[in-house]
Amino acid sequence: MRKLKYLVLMTMMSATGLESAVAQQKDKLMIYQMLPRLFGNTKSQNIPFGTIEQNGSGKFNDINQKAMDGIKELGITHVWYTGVIAHASLTDYSKYGIPTADADVVKGRAGSPYAIRDYYDVDPDLAVDVKNRMKEFEALLERTHKNGLKVIIDFVPNHVARSYESKAKPAKVIDFGAQDDKTVAYHPRNDYYYVPGKDFVAPVDTNVNDGLASLKDGRFSESPAKATGNNVFSEAPSKNDWYETVKLNYGVDYQNNNQTHFDPIPPVWTKMRDILVYWSNKGVDGFRCDVAEMVPVEFWNWVIPELKKVKPSLVFIGEAYDPTAYETYLTKGKFDYLYDKVGLYDGLKRLMRNEEHAKTADIDHVWQVESATFGDKMLRFLENHDEERIASKAFAANPWLAVPAMVVSATLSGGPVMLYSGQEVGEKAEGISGFSGDDGRSTIFDYWGVPALQQWVNKGKYDGALLSDEQKALRAFYTKLFHIAGQSDAIISGKHYNLPLENNNRAYAYFRYTAKERMLIVVNFNREQTFEAALNIPAEVLSGATAAAAKDLLNDSEVQINGQSIRVKVAPSAAQIIKF
Repeated sequence: MRKLKYLVLMTMMSATGLESAVAQQKDKLMIYQMLPRLFGNTKSQNIPFGTIEQNGSGKFNDINQKAMDGIKELGITHVWYTGVIAHASLTDYSKYGIPTADADVVKGRAGSPYAIRDYYDVDPDLAVDVKNRMKEFEALLERTHKNGLKVIIDFVPNHVARSYESKAKPAKVIDFGAQDDKTVAYHPRNDYYYVPGKDFVAPVDTNVNDGLASLKDGRFSESPAKATGNNVFSEAPSKNDWYETVKLNYGVDYQNNNQTHFDPIPPVWTKMRDILVYWSNKGVDGFRCDVAEMVPVEFWNWVIPELKKVKPSLVFIGEAYDPTAYETYLTKGKFDYLYDKVGLYDGLKRLMRNEEHAKTADIDHVWQVESATFGDKMLRFLENHDEERIASKAFAANPWLAVPAMVVSATLSGGPVMLYSGQEVGEKAEGISGFSGDDGRSTIFDYWGVPALQQWVNKGKYDGALLSDEQKALRAFYTKLFHIAGQSDAIISGKHYNLPLENNNRAYAYFRYTAKERMLIVVNFNREQTFEAALNIPAEVLSGATAAAAKDLLNDSEVQINGQSIRVKVAPSAAQIIKF
């Protein structure tokens, strides 16, 4: 089987010096996203709506040296620990002074990591010793840094859990809403938005398969009601709204023609700055900022420079979905990087799914138009906690169909590329887990195990002994690709030269090159037909150099080169990265 050729790549790493890529590479972020709750969990019975006792939870301590070795092996520079900050859940930690949330305003038993209940605390689910949960997180920070990796965590600025109350806040910190005037819908000095005179009405879930129905009585007390995180200014949000969260007020009066009140600085701005400083001082190296576009760009313009006064090396990544606003959030908003979801991800997904109207011209549009002047500022990925797993039946079913798309994601620019924990071993995300249902995603709302990842974890040995040969080959592919992208001068800082392929909307080719290095990247999204052609090398790419030999780095094979042209032969759903 052709996929198994990637297995031999793992044995070549030390011989080619690729094991030092993490230590050497500083310019291209190679990100590994994981939910610690899922990552180290070895329980495998996966009972829908199961408790933490039944289904288990990974811990900070599970991410030990062996786990770090496995992450580094992939060529990673940054680990995004998702779900670190304390969020509302139904698990009882009351004996530790942590209130249990109301089931009427929690999604799932474990709760959404984006419904923050205390910005100054960490999730107790992730601690072996709940009393020392912060120390366990700090030890993880130290362990990560000692391994030459940097730490990214989530910053959730737009909304908080409906039951937000900080028990761990430093002295003199004033909680959100503590000084609000609740008699008005909006006030420039309020932290929340209100529905005066109306009590909150929890949505009724008529799903007969709701495993948490017995915990819900529809009596969550909130008077007056607050607006939801997705800008629903009603006392009775629907079950499809972000009903478990409440919107924070950054100085925009949404119900009065979006009038802004940024002078004086709204209280939420300074509170959020202090929260970011708090985590930065603990050693966090960067923040993935949730729904960044739902917070006014003026706030980012103010707070990011404020944080970089404290720690200049901090990285800010914005979750963004509006291509027309990308440039604004990068320039005025001061973000280092933004998601490239609506452009590149969506176009590549259509190609991976072999949809009728999928076309490689969508890739052209991304780098030529959508992010033409700031491609290196866009974070590329094929999976994350919000998106379907490639190997799921909802997406492509076969993880190998992602090879051409992942090669494009990793090499199209010098910007960040991300791998989601479990993607590298073909996780399928099968079955109903609880709140999230059977949606092709690894649940973020429920206590759960990730079967394919657990095969690599192997009861905490992190040796991949339980992986099939096919899974090992897939992981070897990702390892090889990430090391190439993370080390290549041409990919990190090179120019881009597109090579149009006439009458072919399933194959795509481009050069990335510098004075020191030249690469030809060719991908084939066609599931049945091999792409074969002699591709001319532009004089601009050669810059007077002579190309006497060519090698496909991805497949470790020699490639025919004849002066001004390279002969390529790319199998269905495959790729070549040719150095010449």
